[in-house]
Amino acid sequence: MNDLDHWVGGDVGVSATGDLGTVNADTRTNQRIVRRLVTPKGSLIFHPSYGAGLPQMIGQTMNVAAITGEIRSQISMEAGVAKTPEPRITVKPIQDGVSVGIVYTSSVTRQPVSLQFNVNE
Repeated sequence: MNDLDHWVGGDVGVSATGDLGTVNADTRTNQRIVRRLVTPKGSLIFHPSYGAGLPQMIGQTMNVAAITGEIRSQISMEAGVAKTPEPRITVKPIQDGVSVGIVYTSSVTRQPVSLQFNVNE
């Protein structure tokens, strides 16, 4: 299955022919994970459990265990993330935000996938 090629905060990707770009497999899953983690919790009316709201946590007292738990809970709902082995998640405070590292096993390729991104105010 394909999704539009779109990283949160960026432009929609284009194909070699100038059409809307699409992604699949692990790139699709990575984009879906980031989108899920930065979407405010409860902001989708018909999907109240979707979203971790990481940007809304910036500026509050940093609770790494709570953020890690929320990430774990949210990515377990993504079909592209295998249930076993359990993903490895690291959360580190950075200037005006957090750095998130996730290593999960792809349910598509059965290979480990590494995803690293920062969330800032």
